[in-house]
Amino acid sequence: MQWPSFTLILTKIFLLYVIYIIYNLSLLFVTPSCDKSQRCLTSYLSKKPQLQLQVYSSVNKYPNQYQELDFVYANENFNYTHPSSYPLTLNIRRKTRNNGTLFLHIIVAPSSRKFDKSIINIGKDPYVSYIVIKMTQYTIPKAETFNLLGEKNNALRNKQSLIDPIAHIKSHVTFTIMTNDISLPMHNIPMELINQLKIIHGRTFLPIVNYDFLQTRHSNLMQIMPHNNTINITLQYSPISIGKLRLLLHVEVTLPKLKSLGFSDKDVDEIKAIFADINIYILGGTFFIATIHLLFDFLAFKNDISYWRRKDNLVGLSKWTVVWRGFSQTIVFLYLLDNGSSLLVLIPTGIGSIIEMWKLKKVLKLRLKNNNIKNVAEVRTREFDAESMHYLSYLLYPLVIGGAIYSLLFIPHKSWYSWTLNSLVPGVYAFGFLFMLPQLFVNYKLKSVAHLPWRTFMYKAFNTFIDDVFVFIIDTPAAYRVACFRDDAVFLIYLYQRWLYPVDRSRLDVDVITEEAVDFGKSNKMD
Repeated sequence: MQWPSFTLILTKIFLLYVIYIIYNLSLLFVTPSCDKSQRCLTSYLSKKPQLQLQVYSSVNKYPNQYQELDFVYANENFNYTHPSSYPLTLNIRRKTRNNGTLFLHIIVAPSSRKFDKSIINIGKDPYVSYIVIKMTQYTIPKAETFNLLGEKNNALRNKQSLIDPIAHIKSHVTFTIMTNDISLPMHNIPMELINQLKIIHGRTFLPIVNYDFLQTRHSNLMQIMPHNNTINITLQYSPISIGKLRLLLHVEVTLPKLKSLGFSDKDVDEIKAIFADINIYILGGTFFIATIHLLFDFLAFKNDISYWRRKDNLVGLSKWTVVWRGFSQTIVFLYLLDNGSSLLVLIPTGIGSIIEMWKLKKVLKLRLKNNNIKNVAEVRTREFDAESMHYLSYLLYPLVIGGAIYSLLFIPHKSWYSWTLNSLVPGVYAFGFLFMLPQLFVNYKLKSVAHLPWRTFMYKAFNTFIDDVFVFIIDTPAAYRVACFRDDAVFLIYLYQRWLYPVDRSRLDVDVITEEAVDFGKSNKMD
C-alpha cells in the first residue's frame, strides 16, 4: 500500500481548515433562538415606533460646551426601514483646517423626545441611541503627476518628498441600524453584541446604531485645504441584519491587527472591499476561492522549483521565453509596488519574480555547461527559438520605443522612475503574449509538449482564471487586469497543443508529463 504524499496530506488538512472557517462564519448569521420559558430581550423596534434623527459636528469627541457644536441635520420623521442618503454641509473650523480633527455625532431617539442643540447630556438619556464617527483621517496626499520635460519638475519632486501625513475628511460615511424583529436570550447573547446593547425597562433593547466602516474607502478621502470653511459630504443610512452586524463587528476588531503584520492602510482598505455589500453565500464562496488560489500558488511554486532543479538540458524549452518571464515578472512587481497595490497581489508577484530570476540563472548556467556538449534535440530547439525571436523583433522594438516616447511627451508622471516603469509595463503586458509565442512555436516545430512541466502549468491555469474574478474585487492597475485575460488565451493555446500532440499515459513522470519519444536523432557530441 502506497502512503499519500506529504503535500497531499497538507493540502487535505488545509482544505478541511478552510471548510471549518466557512462553517464558523456562517454561524454568525444564525439568530439565537429564545423560548418562552427563557428570559428574553425584545427589540424596541418591534412596536414600529416613530424615530427622529439628529446630526451634529464638533472638533472634540466629547464636547463640553455648546459653542463646540455645529448643528448639521435633523429629521423628525426618520424612516429607518429603508436605505436613504443625506447630502450634508459640514462647518470646518480653524482647528480642523490646521491638521486637527472633526467628529460627527449621530442621534437616534423617539420622536416624542425633545432636545435642544446641546448634546452634552444626551448620552445619559435612557431612550437615545448615540454614536460618534471620526470624520478625519491622517494620510499622505496622493503624489501629483507632472510633465517630466517641464521646467518645474525638480521643485515639485522635492516638495512632494517632504510631505507628511495630513488631515483628510471622509466624504462618504454610512451608519446602520439593526432592524430585525428578534428576541435575544439573556443567557446567550452573542459576545460581540453585549457592548452594543442599551436596555430599558429591563427587557427591551434600543435600536443598535453602528458606523459601517467597511463603506468608507481611501478613495472617499478629501484633503482639507486651508481655505475650506465648509465641506460637502454624503451621509448614508442602511438597515442591517443581525448576521451582517455581527460580521461587521468581528471584522472591525480583526482588521487593525493586520497592520502589525506589515499591512498598510491601503491593504486593509482592499480587504474591507471584500466584506462590504456582500451576502454570506458570496462571501463564503469568495473566501473559499481565495484560499484555493493561495493553495494553487503554493503548489505551482513547489512543482516549478522541483521541475527546474532536476532540469539538466534545454531540450524543448525556449530560452527567450524564460529570459522574458524573468524580466517581465520583475518589471511587473516594481510597477505594482510603485502604484501602491495591495500586499495580496504584491506578495505572490514578488515570490514569482524571485523564482523566475532563479530559473533564468539556471538556464544561463545550463547553456554555458552544455555549450560544447549538445545533442540534436537541443540544437533544433535553439534554432526554432532563434527563428521565432527573429520574427518578433520586427514588431517589438519599434512599438516599445514609440510608446515610451509618446508617454514622455504627452502623459504626466510622478518621477523618471515612474515613467520608466510605466513605459516598460505596457510593453511587458502587450508583448508578454508575443514572448510566450517562442515556446508555442518550439512546441509546434517539435510536435511535442512532453518537455513542459504540465502540473505547474495547470496550477497556474486555474489561478489565472480565478484572477479574472479577483482583479475586479482587489484594486489593481488596469493594465494588470488586461494581462490576466491575456494569460487565459495563452493557457488555452497550450491546452490546445496538449490535445493536438497526445501524451502516452504509460510514460508519466512525477512532475513532468511525457509522451511518445520524439525522433530527434541520436545524441552525439558536436564540436
